[in-house]
Amino acid sequence: MYEVSLFRLYLLRAAYLFIAVGLSIYVLPDVIQQVIDPTREWEMMEGVVACMQAALCVLCFVGLRYPLKMLPLLVWEMVWKAIWLLIVALPLWMSGEMDEATWSTAFACFMGIVAPIAMPWRYLFKKFASLTGDRWK
Repeated sequence: MYEVSLFRLYLLRAAYLFIAVGLSIYVLPDVIQQVIDPTREWEMMEGVVACMQAALCVLCFVGLRYPLKMLPLLVWEMVWKAIWLLIVALPLWMSGEMDEATWSTAFACFMGIVAPIAMPWRYLFKKFASLTGDRWK
């Protein structure tokens, strides 16, 4: 089986750390404040996004310890950002209708470039894509 180099493991850990620290700075304070003082009422999607990002932050810290086992987390992160950029941001950009909030989200999505750079692609395909699936019965 293909073995991931120590350099690539540290690169993965750096990617997890980058995501975890970024989310710790921008998301966790609001979530923690909400737990301490639940008087603020969030809109439905604002609360969903904050909770999902808080969960991603926690799981990225787990990725520091187990970088290969947490690869599906980075794949999920890359896929949702690529989909959002293609079906939301790109049409708005092409029509000249990007507002400040969309630019901000697009910038955050582009910061996700660390995941595909750090990804051990050969290992990922050998470990996840080329194996037979689990049985159904």
